[in-house]
Amino acid sequence: MTDQFQLSRRAVLAGAALTGAVGTLVANGTAARANQPATKPAAVDINALPRVKAELVAPPFVHAHTQKAEGGPKIVEFTMTIHEKKLVIDDQGTEVQAMTFNGSVPGPLMVVHEGDYVELTLINPETNTLQHNIDFHAATGALGGGALTEINPGESTILRFKATRAGVFVYHCAPPGMVPWHVTSGMNGAIMVLPRDGLKDAKGNDITYDKVYYVGEQDFYVPRDEKGNFKTYENPGDAYVDTLEVMRKLTPTHVVFNGAVGALTGDKALTAAVGEKVLIVHSQANRDTRPHLIGGHGDYVWAGGKFNNPPDVDQETWFIPGGAAAAALYTFLQPGIYAYVNHNLIEAFELGAAAHFKVTGEWNDDLMTSVKPGASI
Repeated sequence: MTDQFQLSRRAVLAGAALTGAVGTLVANGTAARANQPATKPAAVDINALPRVKAELVAPPFVHAHTQKAEGGPKIVEFTMTIHEKKLVIDDQGTEVQAMTFNGSVPGPLMVVHEGDYVELTLINPETNTLQHNIDFHAATGALGGGALTEINPGESTILRFKATRAGVFVYHCAPPGMVPWHVTSGMNGAIMVLPRDGLKDAKGNDITYDKVYYVGEQDFYVPRDEKGNFKTYENPGDAYVDTLEVMRKLTPTHVVFNGAVGALTGDKALTAAVGEKVLIVHSQANRDTRPHLIGGHGDYVWAGGKFNNPPDVDQETWFIPGGAAAAALYTFLQPGIYAYVNHNLIEAFELGAAAHFKVTGEWNDDLMTSVKPGASI
């Protein structure tokens, strides 16, 4: 590893001690109790709650779940293993030294219901080289859990938090001193906290979906050599200094969906049928984005990602600020190929932020027809 990286690593470990102390204060409630009323919410007997083990799956797919909660609050158990690995991110063979949750970019979408408890076992195998943790934007306190989950290679930790707010939220790695490097190296994902009685429109009517897909938008910053070719490295530490230099220019070399150019096109395109209601969860942990379904719409869109707010309707493009997630539901009405893109079209067509839906079914001439095919004039 480079001397600069070693210095940065020592800074991380020093920061970990400080942040750990902060986390202890938070965990003990010392800071929270200062100058606050003595009243406390009713205690929950954690040991009396039922436990459910969720088996995570790689995006764009989502693990089995119910759209409405069944029974009272539960402890939903998840396990994620951190993998530092090389990923090829385009058809030119460009490599990145990625950092990942469960080996995928983005990490898996986790689904619970409002009022449930998330209990995550996070594993950092000894084969890794860096310290990692996890910050849930859905969680309250201790830097989203980041201050309580710092683990070095060969360590694991268990974090439990209550899902108190309904919506879709980003999670990401946030080690002291190196947050942007880990996030832009792929270490982010999303959690969906559904209302206990399911999704609703502005009038309180049920909204249901037949399928759900998770699209994680990722910006990569790959260094080039003196000839302009993308460089390769043996491990994340070797790439750190060069990658940081590219990151500071704020100009990504790639903006992709689900880890690579073309990850959701061709044979890997998302599928649906005419009449199916598809929920698209879209996250961007670092940069603003503006999803658009070419040939379709957002029938219902939670652009802020929070389900206790009424959804917007009939949207053409919606905005997601960096560090957030959104959800959009569309009922497909025509067969064919739909392009789902970041409508910064430079990022979509030149840098890779595009996916395809392949939709089967019968064509409806009333919605669109070719009155006169193109011909010479």
